[in-house]
Amino acid sequence: MTAQADTVLRTHPEDPALAYHRGGKLAVSSTVAVRTSEELALVYTPGVAAVCRAIAEQPERAFDYTWKSSTVAVVTDGTAVLGLGDIGPEASLPVMEGKAILFKQFGGVDAVPIALACTEVDEIVETVVRLAPSFGGINLEDISAPRCFEIERRLQERLDIPVFHDDQHGTAVVALAALRNAARVTGRELADLRAVVAGAGASGVAVTRILLGAGIGDIVVCDSKGVVHDGRTDLNPEKAALARDTNLGGVTGGIEDAMRGADVFIGLSGSSVPEKAFTGLNPGAVIFALSNPDPEILPDAARRYAAVVGTGRSDFPNQINNVLAFPGIFAGALKVRASRITEGMKLAAATALADVVADELTADRILPDSFDERVAPAVTAAVAEAARRDGVARL
Repeated sequence: MTAQADTVLRTHPEDPALAYHRGGKLAVSSTVAVRTSEELALVYTPGVAAVCRAIAEQPERAFDYTWKSSTVAVVTDGTAVLGLGDIGPEASLPVMEGKAILFKQFGGVDAVPIALACTEVDEIVETVVRLAPSFGGINLEDISAPRCFEIERRLQERLDIPVFHDDQHGTAVVALAALRNAARVTGRELADLRAVVAGAGASGVAVTRILLGAGIGDIVVCDSKGVVHDGRTDLNPEKAALARDTNLGGVTGGIEDAMRGADVFIGLSGSSVPEKAFTGLNPGAVIFALSNPDPEILPDAARRYAAVVGTGRSDFPNQINNVLAFPGIFAGALKVRASRITEGMKLAAATALADVVADELTADRILPDSFDERVAPAVTAAVAEAARRDGVARL
């Protein structure tokens, strides 16, 4: 455990959150009644043997006769939990339980928290592969970069069910939806925009990738050492790939250099950015300061430099929250028994999410509220349709 995590976790014993979580936030409930000997014989032995034989003959029947068709595993190793960092598997469980609740409440998807006592890539991959027969999808959560990229890639290669690292792709889908609508509010298209992404971890890489796929004009990515460009020799493979695919103007230097003449700032850095850097943004700029709990720049200050401001927090307008994406994405994938989640499915989710409030847009309303009941059905339908279009649907 890091010193930072140890400090954060010294919660006051009277903190109301502790009482709210006592005993855990999840329980298992039955979907069938067991009130008589006859019902017991059907639910368990001997009746269950017929179901076992049917699945043994055709393994895909597990989707019809078990919870597999509606249940995902929420898997973590506890190495990148919220802003707490590497706090270990046990300490990550409250977050995973919370994630499971959001899956159910917002997408009608059952989810099981699984915290692994291993951090090596090979061990995590092998463990999840062995758990996978029990689930219809795998949601990877709070696994540190750059290991998360390889873990997701290898699991996608070995499994025929959706594997989705929400820290990457959930953030990316919602950020794209928000930027589409912010562009509409300011009278522009994505292709007109030059963006700066501060942070080249899991979410920074994924946001950059989805914006490129959606047709943004240009992106410059910055990490803690400055602009990610192809002249640097200290880049890991993910950052080196970003350097090849971004920064059309060949910008070098630091964050201030990157933001000079930019239209969009997207903060995923986990640290503050000097306010003077924002003075270089173009008029009518968009600022998404998404680090939690402390944004790279607070909204009151950001509004001095931008027409549209968003954060990751619920106490400011325009919260860019993953809960708007992942429940519907998995619900859509499970609905058609998709074998994977494609880039097309993510782009479809972002478009559907943006369109929910397309007729209600203002500078302070570029996304639906988390409790907007239109969101999950819209995203679910769009993802299911995209899965069929991309050839990964089995229904």
